[in-house]
Amino acid sequence: MMRVKRTVELIHEGRFAAEVEIELHYTDESWSPTMSGADAFKLEAMRDALRRGDLSAASEYGRVFELTPLTAD
Repeated sequence: MMRVKRTVELIHEGRFAAEVEIELHYTDESWSPTMSGADAFKLEAMRDALRRGDLSAASEYGRVFELTPLTAD
């Protein structure tokens, strides 16, 4: 029996972060969940787009955030 759970994977590259929705597949034969090749491609495409600074391409795969460093006074 296979169970599917939708989850959000967080990716951090440089000054950007992103949320990408993926599906994790659980089976009785496996100890850990697996993801589809399409979801793995989505994560890598998002990471590559963030490295290039191509926010338009990155936003096709999920929500993109710009990180702002803070200093404590």
